Amino acid sequence: MTNAAMASLDFINFRLQYTPNKKPHRTQRAKTPNLKTPTLLSSNSLSTSPSSSTSSSKLKSHDYHYHHCKTPENAHSTKHITHLVETFHEHQRLKNLLRKLYKRDSSPVQILKHEGDWSKDEFWTVIKFLKESSRAKEIHQVFDMWSNIEKSRINEVNYEKILELLVEEGLIEKVLCMVQEMKDLGLNVSSKVYNYVIHGLADEGKFGEALVFLKEMREMNLKLQTKTYNGLIQAYAKHGKYGEMSKCVKKMELSGCSPDSFTYNLLTIGFARGRLLTNMDRMHQTLLSKRMLVQSSTLVAMLEAYADVGLVEKMEYIYRKVVFSKARLKEDLFRKMASVYIQNYMYSRLDEFGAGIASRSRYIDLVWCLRLLSHGCLLSRKGMESIIRDMEGAQYPWSITVVNTMALAYLKMKDFKQLDVLLSQLVTRNLKPDMVTIGVLFDANVVGFDGTWIFREWRRMGLLGREVEMETDPLVLAAFRKGSFLRRCEEVFSKLESNAAEKSVWTYSDLIDMVFKHREEKVQVVGSVEKEA
Repeated sequence: MTNAAMASLDFINFRLQYTPNKKPHRTQRAKTPNLKTPTLLSSNSLSTSPSSSTSSSKLKSHDYHYHHCKTPENAHSTKHITHLVETFHEHQRLKNLLRKLYKRDSSPVQILKHEGDWSKDEFWTVIKFLKESSRAKEIHQVFDMWSNIEKSRINEVNYEKILELLVEEGLIEKVLCMVQEMKDLGLNVSSKVYNYVIHGLADEGKFGEALVFLKEMREMNLKLQTKTYNGLIQAYAKHGKYGEMSKCVKKMELSGCSPDSFTYNLLTIGFARGRLLTNMDRMHQTLLSKRMLVQSSTLVAMLEAYADVGLVEKMEYIYRKVVFSKARLKEDLFRKMASVYIQNYMYSRLDEFGAGIASRSRYIDLVWCLRLLSHGCLLSRKGMESIIRDMEGAQYPWSITVVNTMALAYLKMKDFKQLDVLLSQLVTRNLKPDMVTIGVLFDANVVGFDGTWIFREWRRMGLLGREVEMETDPLVLAAFRKGSFLRRCEEVFSKLESNAAEKSVWTYSDLIDMVFKHREEKVQVVGSVEKEA
């Protein structure tokens, strides 16, 4: 240990030897020490009388007992303190090393040259730092330099750890270089190392090179493992080689490796991502018949496949299993499922589906959108009012999606009284119309709604001079479809020259003027054609 550590130990031992085990109670005065308690005496208190000599000799004897006749408990305590001090200094060294590494343009190689050597903990701390700071390319060079300082560090265990890190980072060229180093140094290249290489090559789509290493394993009589083939199957699925997945299973069985639950889960996921539903269902049934665990990630992949294809019954069957497995789903997948219900006009399911999402995720905006959309598509005033009460009870603020969902429902019902009340509340609720709101207002005017005052009010407040935005949830448009105004906008934009279409800022006023100008031109063309006829 260092001098500082020794000094710390001496001080702690001193305190242990001369500090009484029991402290006086807070409410009591400390008793005057007697001869039974070891006490430090000042030089002024020592007397030359025989009695004081006797006391002094007793004290020396007692001091000798503490220093030279340590009990096992004291010895254990000293070892523990020594360990704590050493740990403290080790942590200080690691902190200092990390401080150097975090400096801009730091070079681990230069730091190692300057410090001369690192302990094992220091070395792996540097390696972890390089990985987490996206500097994994430097790992090989640092390992090479550190291992050459002490030759015993050049061993299979260290190489395996470094190779695993490099494969995880996708540095397959470095991996191949290090494997060749191992061979040149006469180190044993284990099955684990071969697996790293095969999986790394396959993951990058270099299947030819991966199979060369697989053949090399057989020639070296290394035991082929199920996980070797599982890595290949996973890589085939990633690169869309679904036919090779099935062939790989046959090769696996011929080599004496039995497919396990992980194998069948990988196959199911791969076929699900390739939308090969027949193969996917067959692998799923194999898992069930063999009473193997169906992983939650497998169920999620199957659910996404059924949602993409639009198979409602199978989608719901797998969704119940996913809910039971408590797997987390992304918002995009919930939206795909909602789109399936909408496409199949199953609007009543949306409310129940939204409530289910609320109990197991934090996608609050989507939850209220689906629940309100369910009753809006069913044209149920009472249903929408009930959801609005629930929203306000939950203190969920109104959004333009909420307003437009109700506005589109009222437009479809031709309930212009409720539509007028709703649009007049827009500003008081601190909301601004978007493109869908403008479209509802103009489409309603065409079928008998007088929204002139609303239009004038919005223009007066400068709301129509704002840049065009589409803030309504896409599921609302998917359910109600685009109205006449929005279809005209798309038609006009498709006929504009590229320079005009790419105008930096389009306001609502620009959009309205453009649509009506196009409409007038269209009417004039139709009129001239009728005259000629």
